[in-house]
Amino acid sequence: MSSIHARIATTTLAAATIVLAAAALATATAGASPVQAAGLVNCGATGATTPCFEKIWSDGKQVRMTFVNLNPAPSTAPTRNFYVLAPQTRTPQGTVPFLHDHVIGDVSPQDHGDARNNNLVRYHGYFVLCSAQGISSGGCVPSMTSIPGLGTIPFAKTVNGHKLTSAGPIESPENAGLLTIFDTGGVFIATIAAR
Repeated sequence: MSSIHARIATTTLAAATIVLAAAALATATAGASPVQAAGLVNCGATGATTPCFEKIWSDGKQVRMTFVNLNPAPSTAPTRNFYVLAPQTRTPQGTVPFLHDHVIGDVSPQDHGDARNNNLVRYHGYFVLCSAQGISSGGCVPSMTSIPGLGTIPFAKTVNGHKLTSAGPIESPENAGLLTIFDTGGVFIATIAAR
């Protein structure tokens, strides 16, 4: 493993640990039940607890995701991929613990609804990073994200000139070696607002 790959792997693991710790802290301080979701605050707001919301990308459109449980009990239930990457517009979807956006696959009808109706989906979090090959070839443009105490991480901004606002442009370049998809180990439960 080259020194850049070792640094990326070490730094990314540390960043994933911080993101998961922040999620666990938010869950630990959560006082509102999913039924109280009418007064939701943005998850990036100071002191926000679950349930809270953030915008996410799905099939090139921004939709609103309500995060219901950031630290669910272990389960063998299926999960869907939830990608964390560099902001795709001037307004990041997430600000804690660093500026970022989110991408999921196409939203299906069962993703819509609210916690009262049990229309909840389990998501598994992944960081989307430019690989060393992607950076050196120019195929992946990174947004070098400095995280205090951890260093700089190459979150993917574009691949082959395309923004990453749907799952296809993430999963295909990963197979070509332009991206590194890092498993954060984080699993959470959420629902999507109807379009």
